[in-house]
Amino acid sequence: MVTMTTLVIILAVVVVAAAGAFLVFGRKNGGHGLRRRFGPEYERAVARHDGDTKAAEHELNERLKRHGSLDERALSPEERERYVARWAQVQDRFVDSPQQAVAEADTLLAELARDMGFPDGKDFEEQSDALSVHHAKHVHGYRRVHAAKRGEGDTEQLRTALVEARGLFDVLVSNGTDRPVRRDKHHAEGSGTA
Repeated sequence: MVTMTTLVIILAVVVVAAAGAFLVFGRKNGGHGLRRRFGPEYERAVARHDGDTKAAEHELNERLKRHGSLDERALSPEERERYVARWAQVQDRFVDSPQQAVAEADTLLAELARDMGFPDGKDFEEQSDALSVHHAKHVHGYRRVHAAKRGEGDTEQLRTALVEARGLFDVLVSNGTDRPVRRDKHHAEGSGTA
């Protein structure tokens, strides 16, 4: 006959083993969930923390706490058209002044994000962190165009930065609408301009 003490000991061992398994597997799944949610931004955070995944995951979890409940405001049709027209001007300007076009794209993205309810672009890191929570696959383009506006890179690097930033622009201006961003033939994909 099993005594009550033996039963309590067995139950305690099972509870401790289950808690240990939860910590081990829960941590791995949490990291996997963050990796899946943040994509390239997860790898960027790990690199910023010199390969320390625990520190990177802590940073990303903090971002989620700060910005996860942010409610993006949809643009009105007028605002949307105004931003689309401004982006077309940026692309046109790139032909004659790539550096100026990249600087304008950075400013335009900061204003667009702010108008949609993200933190003000005056604090680039805070704004890009918030964008990374909601648009992790596209925020890299914003980071690249922001860095490029300081004059880093040749014309091809500036063009690449602008093309990548266009990905975030497209996602933001189409938010809350069923229509894709309209592109005319001059700015079509693969035309040589962003």
